[in-house]
Amino acid sequence: MKTETLNRVNGLDLETLGTFVEEIKNDASKGYARFKVTSSWKGQTRSEARVKSFFLNGQEVPRQFSIASDEPLELLGENTAPNPQELLMAAFNACIMVGYVANAAIMGVHLDRVEIETDGELNLRGFLGIDPNVKPGYDSIQYVVRMKGNGTPEQYAAIHENVLKTSPNYFNIAAPVKVNSTLVVL
Repeated sequence: MKTETLNRVNGLDLETLGTFVEEIKNDASKGYARFKVTSSWKGQTRSEARVKSFFLNGQEVPRQFSIASDEPLELLGENTAPNPQELLMAAFNACIMVGYVANAAIMGVHLDRVEIETDGELNLRGFLGIDPNVKPGYDSIQYVVRMKGNGTPEQYAAIHENVLKTSPNYFNIAAPVKVNSTLVVL
């Protein structure tokens, strides 16, 4: 599984990463990435999100992915795909996973295993509009990261702290993010 070389740690090319970081340090305008996802209703509680591209440095980069979503039978769905909360946690985990792996690579820590387990509890009385005093979202979410490799406890602590400071999805969930909406009736 591992093909580690002098310039590659945890599968990441450190030279490419370093060049990318230097370009952004030298020209702040190169540090902007814009992402867009379009979702379509597929009946009942099913939807499909489509990713067609993203923009980096003002350039469109083509991508083609679809992501299905559905609710479990108990929540009126057909249980054909993860539900939105599971996808939210999966996106959170995927983002911080990149942070843990990349920070370890930069520090020269070779990883054998990384697992992230995230959970949270919703009170459906808020989502269903039964009680206006109940939030429709989480009061808190918790995650546990398990890492194994050749790092010291101090290195793992530093990696963890850096992820908490720099992960976009950690920030997006941990801090209020302004959301602007527009309704278009067809």
